[in-house]
Amino acid sequence: MTSLRRPRTPAIIPGALPTFGLTLVWVGLLVLLPLAALAARPWEDGPRAVLHALADRRTLAALELSFGTALLAAAVCTGLGLLLAWVLERVRPPGWRVLDALVDLPFALPTAVAGITLTALYAQNGWLGGPLARIGIKVAYTPLGIMIALVFVGLPFVVRTLLPVLRALAVELEEAAATLGATRGQIARRVLLPALMPALATGFGLAFARGVGEYGSVIFIAGNRPLVSEIAPLLIVIRLQEFDYGGAAAIGLVMLLTAALCLLGVTLLRRRLPAMRGVAR
Repeated sequence: MTSLRRPRTPAIIPGALPTFGLTLVWVGLLVLLPLAALAARPWEDGPRAVLHALADRRTLAALELSFGTALLAAAVCTGLGLLLAWVLERVRPPGWRVLDALVDLPFALPTAVAGITLTALYAQNGWLGGPLARIGIKVAYTPLGIMIALVFVGLPFVVRTLLPVLRALAVELEEAAATLGATRGQIARRVLLPALMPALATGFGLAFARGVGEYGSVIFIAGNRPLVSEIAPLLIVIRLQEFDYGGAAAIGLVMLLTAALCLLGVTLLRRRLPAMRGVAR
């Protein structure tokens, strides 16, 4: 009797299922399990302890400083990153390859070294901090210094996100718009920005998420004064040194959820941008 079973279709990639399963196990052990432990730890002492830890004046000031400076730094990185990516891809001045390599310096440089270097530059007796101090602008040990450090570590995310999009964007589109009588402002507003908006949103989200949790490059230039220049990651370390593990986990959970929501919002925005451009047209 002839069997009616269909022959099993071989996998497109040999060993795909075992590899996928092994990947899920590693992701679960290295990512999901620690995140689950972080989410569960603050509630072991009850909701009242979580609210008490987050309602503390020092905690609120640290969270406000971390999120506020990260938001401003991400906005600055978006503008500077767009300008720098345009120069590297379209202008290409002499020495642009060196400039392109320097963009990745924050990725390769240890964050503590970056923090010490920025502090030495922007201190009141530093090369940049001295002239600024003489006109009344103090950078080191202030929120302004924190924002500069976050711009330093966040700028490469925007530049590296924009460069592939600029390379793929045909120059003929700009030339056609100019042939039709469009000004440079109209070309930038109607041709370039719509194509670059998803990459800009991604770069902004990555710079913000990195800035919220940045520690090494900020700790030296911040000054670490409570209620003035104390960042949330440092407060987590202080809570751990005080054996307040629940309070430290509560602050970490807030930062984790905020960064996750930011990345989720960026993803949703990227999906909506093509439809919004279609409606605008």
